[in-house]
This record gives sequence, structure tokens and C-alpha cells, in this order.
Amino acid sequence: MSETSKQAVERATAFEKTVLPNGLTVLVHPMPGFTGVYALYGTKFGSIDRSFVLDGKRWDLPAGVAHFLEHKMFENEEGDAFTLYAKTGANANAYTSFDKTCYLFSASSRTEENLDILLSFVSRPYFTEKTIAKEQGIIGQEIKMYDDSPDWRLMFSVYQCLYGQHPVREDIAGSVESIAEITPEMLYACADAFYRPQNMALAVAGNVTMQQVLDAVERAAIPEKTGVVERIPVCEPRQVAEKERSFSMPVSKPLLGVGFKEALPEPENQLKLEFLCDILTELICGSMTPLYRKLYDENLVSPGFSGEILSVPGALCTVFGGETSRPEYVRELLLQEIRRLRSEGVDAELFTLCKNQLYGELIADLENIDDVAAGLFSAFSRGRTPAEEIDTLAAITLEDVNGALQNLLQEEYSATVIIRPAGEKKGELAS
Repeated sequence: MSETSKQAVERATAFEKTVLPNGLTVLVHPMPGFTGVYALYGTKFGSIDRSFVLDGKRWDLPAGVAHFLEHKMFENEEGDAFTLYAKTGANANAYTSFDKTCYLFSASSRTEENLDILLSFVSRPYFTEKTIAKEQGIIGQEIKMYDDSPDWRLMFSVYQCLYGQHPVREDIAGSVESIAEITPEMLYACADAFYRPQNMALAVAGNVTMQQVLDAVERAAIPEKTGVVERIPVCEPRQVAEKERSFSMPVSKPLLGVGFKEALPEPENQLKLEFLCDILTELICGSMTPLYRKLYDENLVSPGFSGEILSVPGALCTVFGGETSRPEYVRELLLQEIRRLRSEGVDAELFTLCKNQLYGELIADLENIDDVAAGLFSAFSRGRTPAEEIDTLAAITLEDVNGALQNLLQEEYSATVIIRPAGEKKGELAS
């Protein structure tokens, strides 16, 4: 490891952490010399959290509640947070993923005011039948927009084939029908259960100090919440729900998705297995691999064809996909390459290149205030630190990858989805 890399890793461990009496975790990474501040206030509550017990009462949520709640948290009786941010000049946003919801802002000045806005509207929910009905129409249009996105449809179609029970198979925003079931009582229950300080963290990076952040939290007077919350996990079988799916959309070229459902690891092995899966996607069809060169040189795929992993509570899978003129043939080439690597082993030089590429990306993220803050919260939500992530990746060996390949990416637990141009005749999948 070069001296520059060592210094970068040391910066990753330089963040300050405080757990307040109400349970809120505050993570601050002062970055002297930077003019901006990026703050992220997040909760470990996402679209897959569909069933829970709060103080003895069970709640079973329709799809899309976490995302719907994200939209509504920007409003209160006085107005909406975006209006307040406009006065300070900050850029604000929010997002919901499978396992988290985050509210954020970036600004070059007036840090205290922006922190006050962030902490005030997220901590004090306000819902009415009227405002919910209005939002149902707005989000309904958003859902229809994503339904028209081939890439989005491909991704969720693969998840639906791999998983029969896990909520990862449902769109993060839900459906028009599911969000129509949302009520104020339901949203208040979710806010009470998951927007409690002990389930949240405030991560801030840039030209800021821990004391500035703690002062803002004190001004917000975030109340401590009592009571018992229990998440109810889904029992997901090992087998895939559906081996093959094919449908048509108005696309100019077919899209192929091939997913592999993995067995869930023990918690202590989770981080290492995530990195092993990530490295394998690069070793199989990354831009430096023989397979990618063949696919690209023969004009079989578009440049965006790639692999990625999904790792959330209760689900771990790897998905390869993108545009291809010959989906059945490309699928077979992909499976052949996995079989070859399993039999012959991974090329040592290619392993080093791919690992160094991933390592470099982690180090590069330490130089951007938004990536630093987002990384702090992401690591917190999974019970680790950015430094542990870097150390885990650095320790992975060629032997680790070859050993993992004997159990991962098994065809028995795979599923294939093909989206064909409208009007194109459906073909048979290559065996």
C-alpha cells in the first residue's frame, strides 16, 4: 500500500462518533480545507420493512409505505422543508432504498440553519387524509414513469424470479393499488417505530465540527422514544421462484438479465461475502475480462452490460445484464465463463487488477464530502465502519475468490429474464 493510500485509509478512521442519551448516533468527519458541508439524516427503514410489531400491535404494510413516508416527512403544519432550504441556498433531497431512508442537504454556508431545518422536519411528522390523498396522486405518476423504464422493469423482474416471498421483489415505491391503502394511522405507526433516535444516525462531513452538529441536535430537542419494536422477517425458500420470464416492451434492442440467488451467510461473514460477490462480477464480465472483450468486439452487448450485487437483510443475489442483440447466446456465454473460472481458477493478474480497481474506488470516495457522509451512514446501518470495509477488501486473496466460486453463482439457483422489442417473436432460451 502506498503512503498516499495509507493516509487516505487513516482519514477514513478519523471520523468522530457520539451516541446521545436519546439513542441517536452522530457521525462527523471534519474535512479542513473543504468549503462545503454535506449532512445526511437517515433511518434503518426501507421498502423491505413490511411487517412489524409496535407495542404489541402487529402492522402489515402495503408495498411503498417507506417511500411514501419519505415524501410526506418534508411537510408540516407550517409548510415544507424545501421552501426553508431555498432561503438558505442549500441543495436538499431524500431517497428510499430497500433498507434505509435518508434525508440530506449540501451547502457552502449557513450550516447551523440548514442542520436546524433537517432535524426539525424529520423529527416531527404531520399527516392528514387530505395531504395523503394529494401525495397518492403524485407518487402514482412516479410509479407509472418507472413502469415505462426497461432497465427498472428488468431489475425487478429478475428479483421477482429469484424471490417468491421477500419484499425485495416489490417496487420500492409500491404500486398505484398498494399506496391507495395508506392511511395517516399507518404512517404515524411507521414514524413511531422506525423514526426513533435509536434507529437513526446523523452523518455530516466537510467544513464542520462535532460541536456544531451536537449544538444543532440539542436545539432540535429530539425526544426519546420508548416502547418495543420488533421486525418480522420473511421466510424465503432457497429455490428460485421462477426460472425464466420473457415479455415485450417498446425497446430498440432486447435486454437480458441473469440473476443468481445466494444462501445467506452468517453475520460475521456478511461483509467479506459481499466483497467476494462484487469482485466476481468484475472477474466475469468487467471491462478487463476476456468475456467482455468478446461480447463487445462481436457487438453482442452495449457498453453498459455489467454485473452488480444486491445485499439487504434476508436477500443476497448477483445480477448480470444489459442490452444485447442475442440474449440467449449471451446468457450461454456468461454461464460458460462461470463454469470455466470455477474449473480453471481465476487469473491471478486479473484478480489483482479487479481488486485494486474496487479498492481505488473506495479510497476515491474518501475525497468527496457527499461520499464520506453517505459512507458513514451506510456503514452504520450495517453495523460496521468505512475502515472495516476497506480492511476487509484489502485482506481478500485469490484463494478466497476461487474458494467462494465453488459455491456461488450456481445455475440451479439462477433465473433469466428477457425483454424483447414489441412485436419480436419470442425465442427459446438456450440450454
